[in-house]
Amino acid sequence: MIVRQPETQKVHDAVNHPEHYELEGMECIDVIIATQGIPAAMDFCICNALKYIYRHRMKNGLEDIQKAQWCINKYLELAERKDRND
Repeated sequence: MIVRQPETQKVHDAVNHPEHYELEGMECIDVIIATQGIPAAMDFCICNALKYIYRHRMKNGLEDIQKAQWCINKYLELAERKDRND
């Protein structure tokens, strides 16, 4: 069971669950997986990781490195899921 906290208690997490990547309870990455498939989502994760690493000194520093790490971890999770389903 998922219990939603009142709006005043929401914690902003720009790395793991950015609010601007969620719509009606679904995160963007989940929509990409559902509509494009796991291999395309894996490619998306690698491209995003590169983007965050490339820009980190000019934009968000450590936060961008953490975002890149999140993307790489999601890639690894999807790779394991793909391997189980092959």
